[in-house]
Amino acid sequence: MEYQNILADLKEKKYSPVYFLEGEEPYYIDLISDYILENVLTESEKSFNQTLLYGKDITLDSILTAARRYPMMAERQVVVVREAQNLKDIDELAGYVEKPAPTTLLVICHKYKTLDKRKKLYKILSKHGVYMESKPLYEYKIPEWIIAYLKTKQLGIEHKAVQMITDHIGNNLQRIVNELDKIIFSAIPGTSITVDDVEKNIGISKEYNAFEFQKALGYRDIYNANRIVNYFVENEKANPIQMVISILVTYFRKILTYHSLPNKGNEGEVAQRLGVSPFFVKDYLTAGRNYPLQKAVLVMSLLREYDLRSKGARGGTTDNGELMRELTYKILHL
Repeated sequence: MEYQNILADLKEKKYSPVYFLEGEEPYYIDLISDYILENVLTESEKSFNQTLLYGKDITLDSILTAARRYPMMAERQVVVVREAQNLKDIDELAGYVEKPAPTTLLVICHKYKTLDKRKKLYKILSKHGVYMESKPLYEYKIPEWIIAYLKTKQLGIEHKAVQMITDHIGNNLQRIVNELDKIIFSAIPGTSITVDDVEKNIGISKEYNAFEFQKALGYRDIYNANRIVNYFVENEKANPIQMVISILVTYFRKILTYHSLPNKGNEGEVAQRLGVSPFFVKDYLTAGRNYPLQKAVLVMSLLREYDLRSKGARGGTTDNGELMRELTYKILHL
């Protein structure tokens, strides 16, 4: 099930005896398990009927014993198991899932791993419980996700501010939420978050950031590209070369994708295929002209080379700051 459907059922008090939440993206697993812990039982019921267990500290037998207890002075009890990925015999939970205690909500949080879909436990979860696989969002979907999240807080956000956050943080949803909450705390509902808000509350410079750097390269703006790369070198801890290269790889992949499009004149189609806001399509049109297909391929080769060099492969004693300057010069002068 999608997390939205699970939350909607929980809010309507439509409970299942078993929730198995797993996958590489922990944000939704925490979102659902935290909602259950906070809302299913009243405060007076929680002291006797809510149990929080950790997979690294217990056995499956301990979980089953807790799940089969009867609630005390309440209609139901809640048992949440965090770090269930550490349980060695998780597949043996299948017997309980087939005949779960009707007065228990058993919530299994199985992060960073997925069940073997050939085994019995996976097959019966869809019949006797709620199963959710929480997958990481593709990075191109992050701006849309940020906009939607802020909408639930009655806030908008500038296009550039969205891209700054996306380029700086990537697709780590919990970290994005943590950073956005710093802004939301002092934001006025009905207003829009600006690049100044991002700079002040998250600490991403509105002038010296990955978004502005890739834009300067795309426009072959030698002055600004060098100004930004010098800032990165002077603030290397916040802007490590490996992170910058990773962002540039994503950027130039989009330029390669642009070159493969049959209808480059349709801005709506370009935005959809590149996974960017229509607001930024003109930047990619310019970058596409400045980096024809052959040059874009050469840039990708340079990025791979300098990524390896920054990690100590291929020998050499050049420090990362100089490697970043070299890389920038070569990209701009292809």
